[in-house]
Amino acid sequence: MNAMMETSELPAVFDGVKLAAVAAVLYVIVRCLNLKSPTAPPDLYFQDSGLSRFLLKSCPLLTKEYIPPLIWGKSGHIQTALYGKMGRVRSPHPYGHRKFITMSDGATSTFDLFEPLAEHCVGDDITMVICPGIANHSEKQYIRTFVDYAQKNGYRCAVLNHLGALPNIELTSPRMFTYGCTWEFGAMVNYIKKTYPLTQLVVVGFSLGGNIVCKYLGETQANQEKVLCCVSVCQGYSALRAQETFMQWDQCRRFYNFLMADNMKKIILSHRQALFGDHVKKPQSLEDTDLSRLYTATSLMQIDDNVMRKFHGYNSLKEYYEEESCMRYLHRIYVPLMLVNAADDPLVHESLLAIPKSLSEKRENVMFVLPLHGGHLGFFEGSVLFPEPLTWMDKLVVEYANAICQWERNKSQCSDTELVEADLE
Repeated sequence: MNAMMETSELPAVFDGVKLAAVAAVLYVIVRCLNLKSPTAPPDLYFQDSGLSRFLLKSCPLLTKEYIPPLIWGKSGHIQTALYGKMGRVRSPHPYGHRKFITMSDGATSTFDLFEPLAEHCVGDDITMVICPGIANHSEKQYIRTFVDYAQKNGYRCAVLNHLGALPNIELTSPRMFTYGCTWEFGAMVNYIKKTYPLTQLVVVGFSLGGNIVCKYLGETQANQEKVLCCVSVCQGYSALRAQETFMQWDQCRRFYNFLMADNMKKIILSHRQALFGDHVKKPQSLEDTDLSRLYTATSLMQIDDNVMRKFHGYNSLKEYYEEESCMRYLHRIYVPLMLVNAADDPLVHESLLAIPKSLSEKRENVMFVLPLHGGHLGFFEGSVLFPEPLTWMDKLVVEYANAICQWERNKSQCSDTELVEADLE
């Protein structure tokens, strides 16, 4: 009898274990996918001014909810992973022309030029000069998607190919792109200004490219001539502050650091002969032992310390990060500036976001946009599971640029009206 009672109780025990296991799995899924996180409009940081009020009226995306795909879109890790692995879905293939510029040190810089596919909303000649993320170029899917959308909104697009990033373009000097070197971007901008003397510029930078474009604009006042506005998306603002957070396992940043370092190693080693060959006139501080250290590097900081800083003769990693970060140049930018980050970006620690917040509190030309979700350069939109080809980020950048163009057009018309009235008097 006791044996029969024990046997009948076993299924109930097993059912309880199954329920507990299912509950545990569901709990992990809810936590990992961040399903309980709400959707909301982005947090905005700005000073009250005529420009900011005009932007709030002209850019609906600034005040509307950003709604990512329901199942996975609230996870910054999945958004980041999809951007890194897939780029975008159903990415278009815009047609452009590749341009080559020989730099003063013998390096060959390249960029791709895409002509507009429609008339711009204000009827002017506007060129977007675009700087992609680390080791990226015009052939990356997220760049192709953005360029296609910008072309259809009347923008000419010039996209920098980071020095050494394109696999089919050989290096012609012992140097490749670095964290904050603006030489190639500046050469592209000067080419556009010379070739299209009537064009006005919208400057756009993604991730590392955001650091480069902001640093470029802040280096000299002349660099801001003909620039209507600048947009920076998902940059970290200070490499010196970021290096400590990049070695932490919080939000898996140490793992992302390892993956990016591994990718950088592959790119550097693909140009081994151009950078380390016996026939190459290398920077004095770059030694053969640095190549062996490169093989064992497991972080971007080790690569920067052993190789990248030496391309420009910096004596230490600290000096390199201090000089190459845009943080010390941001206050010198006077054109309208929109800084965009995602609160769940696993690469950019929340402490770094104090930099754009503080800047937006001091400068009327700066607006800091911080949505809850989006990851690192993800910002996918969609209903439940499958994302849309166009992202919230693509639409926001173009919407902001359109608004600034209209703002400048309105100012010009007001000035013309005032001149006419003055002549009549």
